[in-house]
Amino acid sequence: MDVVDINSLSRSVLWATFAIAFVLGAVMQKTGFCTMGAVSDAFIMSSWDRLRQWFLAIGIAIVGFALMSYFGLIDPLKSFYTGNRFLWLSTIVGSILFGFGMVLSSGCGSKTLVRIGGGNLKSIIVFMVLGLTAYMTMRGFLGVIRINTLDTVYIAFSTPQDLPSLLSGPLGMARANLHLALGLIMGFAFIAYALANKAFWTAENLIAGIVVGLAICAIWWVSGNLGYVAEDPNTLEEVFLVTNSGRMESLSFVAPYAYSLDWLMMYSDTSKVLTVGVVAVIGMILGSALVSIASKSFRWESFRNTEDTANHLLGAALMGFGGVTALGCTVGQGLSGISTLALGSFLALSGFIFGAYLGLRYLQFRLAPNPCS
Repeated sequence: MDVVDINSLSRSVLWATFAIAFVLGAVMQKTGFCTMGAVSDAFIMSSWDRLRQWFLAIGIAIVGFALMSYFGLIDPLKSFYTGNRFLWLSTIVGSILFGFGMVLSSGCGSKTLVRIGGGNLKSIIVFMVLGLTAYMTMRGFLGVIRINTLDTVYIAFSTPQDLPSLLSGPLGMARANLHLALGLIMGFAFIAYALANKAFWTAENLIAGIVVGLAICAIWWVSGNLGYVAEDPNTLEEVFLVTNSGRMESLSFVAPYAYSLDWLMMYSDTSKVLTVGVVAVIGMILGSALVSIASKSFRWESFRNTEDTANHLLGAALMGFGGVTALGCTVGQGLSGISTLALGSFLALSGFIFGAYLGLRYLQFRLAPNPCS
């Protein structure tokens, strides 16, 4: 049996991840792809274009993941989204808090990276606060609170919590076949909704949705196929190289913030290595920066006033806590998780939208004139 060069393969995984994230950051900067913006456009301006971009990306991610799973390119049950514990309370609370926080912070985790690349100083502060809060929620005192309260309420399934696993028994179908069928039906339903309005058919909208969806699929393949070693020569066990979870991963931008800060602060510690999540963060920022500089849209931007500062600090903290508690952000759960057809991801998606709606209503309330003044 050929001996696998772990170091060389790890570098290939990291460079592939960086290239994909770099392109994604550039496309998001150019097209204005933004989850928070999609929700605000729909609720405030009745414009559904950016929401259709998001749904197009979801549809492509679902179809791509289903096809890769069916043809054996990845194992759909090797991601942490498909565990058998359905943490419904944590998912609801975390996703609503994250949705509310991303409105206060002017964007979710991915948008924050794009804004940093465009020269937004506020987003650098959001990055640091979000990352620190996420770390505290994973391993600090907030994590103890989360584990001893919200995470104690769950439903334990006898199978993984993805829809194909849950439904294959009752429907009497092989899981692989059902996954392909559900993936194609649900994925193309999202795509059909996005493309139903001819006004949506602009180069900017199509490129945004297609590239984001393909990026999710590409990272699944990179971590789940290119970076998969059936037998690590050092441990003789299967391993997914350079992933923080030790399992197959795709894009997410909450926990990787924490791991990025940890890597930067502990750089001299040789046990702290670059991972898929950390490299994706770097690639997103640099890709966005290249486009903003090339298009001459790069400009420094800071806080307007005290309330603006407070909103961004609070919003970043809410995203850090909420994102970890919900097991992902609008990209992690809303795109990567949804592509696996995990039950928790669909619940989180609803929570993100509801939380963002509450956040928008709150800002409208703050901007409304006081009738008693």
